[in-house]
Amino acid sequence: MIGRSKKQTPPPAPAPEEQPAVGKGRPTPKRKEAQARNQRPLVPTDRKLAKQEARRRRNELYAKQQEAMRTGDERYLPARDKGPVRRWVRDYVDAHFSPSEYFLPLAMASIVLLFFATRFPDVAIIGMAVMYIAFGIALAFAIGYSVIIKRKLKARFGEDQIPRFTGIYAFSRLFQPRFLRAPKPQVRRGEKIA
Repeated sequence: MIGRSKKQTPPPAPAPEEQPAVGKGRPTPKRKEAQARNQRPLVPTDRKLAKQEARRRRNELYAKQQEAMRTGDERYLPARDKGPVRRWVRDYVDAHFSPSEYFLPLAMASIVLLFFATRFPDVAIIGMAVMYIAFGIALAFAIGYSVIIKRKLKARFGEDQIPRFTGIYAFSRLFQPRFLRAPKPQVRRGEKIA
């Protein structure tokens, strides 16, 4: 404008008030871009390398599981052996004497005696009778002991914390010889189980 001095400067503009950002602060990606980012190939590009990696992971997990079977480490035990209830059942069975664990060796001896049935029929008959008697005693003991264990579990842990088939778990462990049990026994025979 005419007559104004060029030295005059316009007054400073007021500072805009900071307003909170509305939205996420970035543009929404296109559908094609989002889908491309989420896509992974179904078949890896290097199948041989992927197979080796899968085998390595499987072997690692298997080694940890085998070590847990020896030491009783709960983190790597199979699902059927995990939990405080199953651990208590294992410890209780391992701490007590069971005639059922001697059934398998007796059965194997009876089978060996059957090979000589043609030569010594009386010995084979006696061996079979001993096997059937041992089986009856072992079965009765294992069933009775499983019932006792289930009652103690209900009193100790409560009905809702006991996994299904815990009685069968105890029954099968009673029939296994102590040195063949897996996970390995963590208590000595005769030890008091709380």
